[in-house]
Amino acid sequence: MALQEQGQLEEAFGLFRHLPTSPELLQSLCMLAGGFERQRDLGKARKVFKHVLQRDANHEAARTGHQRVKDIQHALRALQAPAVQALPSGGSALLPRLGPYQPECILGRGAMGAVYLARDPATGQELALKTLSLGQEFEGAALDEARQRFFREAAAAGRLQHSCIVRIHDSGDAQGVAYIAMERLQGQDLSAACAPGRLLPVWQVLGIAARIAQALHYAHAHQVIHRDIKPANIMFDAATDTVKVMDFGIARITDGHKTRTGLVLGTPSFMPPEQLMGQAVDGRSDLYALGVTLFQLLTGTLPLRGRTMAELMQRIVHEPAPNLRDVRPELPPALAAIVARLLAKECEDRYATGAELAQDLRACETYLPEQITRGAAESLVYDANSDAPGDAMADFQQTIMDPSSPPGPSSRGRFSDVL
Repeated sequence: MALQEQGQLEEAFGLFRHLPTSPELLQSLCMLAGGFERQRDLGKARKVFKHVLQRDANHEAARTGHQRVKDIQHALRALQAPAVQALPSGGSALLPRLGPYQPECILGRGAMGAVYLARDPATGQELALKTLSLGQEFEGAALDEARQRFFREAAAAGRLQHSCIVRIHDSGDAQGVAYIAMERLQGQDLSAACAPGRLLPVWQVLGIAARIAQALHYAHAHQVIHRDIKPANIMFDAATDTVKVMDFGIARITDGHKTRTGLVLGTPSFMPPEQLMGQAVDGRSDLYALGVTLFQLLTGTLPLRGRTMAELMQRIVHEPAPNLRDVRPELPPALAAIVARLLAKECEDRYATGAELAQDLRACETYLPEQITRGAAESLVYDANSDAPGDAMADFQQTIMDPSSPPGPSSRGRFSDVL
């Protein structure tokens, strides 16, 4: 018992398994399994319970414990599964609690986990509970570093208090699953507004982009870089005209390490040249990604595309983005100049701050031609009562496998130069 009391569970099991069977030994083994369970080592807990059952198939505590651990492992696989699937019969009763939170139903799934509806145990307020199955993508020292980076990034994001940034309430790690508890959102992400025929009115896009720029300015002033700005990470609720930027810092979790499945967090089509080349990023890198987002929201297409990852990266690093007006001629030169500056290859040629960008975007609405001003175009209709779709991440095919189109000439310059 001394080994067990000292936390040396492996050594204790190595000793106990060779002792003759007795009621006292079986009780000690069950206590040992409980120790493994408290340490979240469910595999070893199940192994010890199974050892007890091999000695006494009718041992009640071992049977109960073995089934409990088995159910938890099954539920964790459901929490971590990358593919969309229905909850098993019984719903949330079969899903393990994550810290103080009990998942109730699935809101959406993404590349590394899922988003669940949960409630704050203290207030009863509905929350969105995002899970990240780090153990599926990392191992050994890389897993430890990814977990530490996750908590650092979650803590930094949790300190951001801005009306256009999703509020983070809590973060933790339970049964090997990292989670973030955040405010539950209404509306849809902006990926739905990127297809031809589904574009938002230009004035509305400019207003949304200006608010995102202000949110990024605030985050950058607090030394937080997003690293994965794209339409899927921006929530918009037309009923309340609410804009929220999601997933600050998530893309940084994989910095310096390859995952087991080769997953890359961050979407290549929206990455600036310096990020693709593994160089240091700063707030201007986020503004480049916002430029790609703005281009797509205005035209329904990406500025630079490729048939392969290598071709895409080569174009982003070396080829100028097309002039916005080559794709949509009715847009004003001032707006084309803003987008061109955002998509500049060199950081120093881009906007220095989100506040400066927001000011130019708001001024640009004044110069919109009459045919594309407020009320002249039909807005994309959102279901304000729909749930947030979670953290679905566009895969390689969705982001760069579009047919390529030759880039047009670059159009750079300050906003004031073209007014």
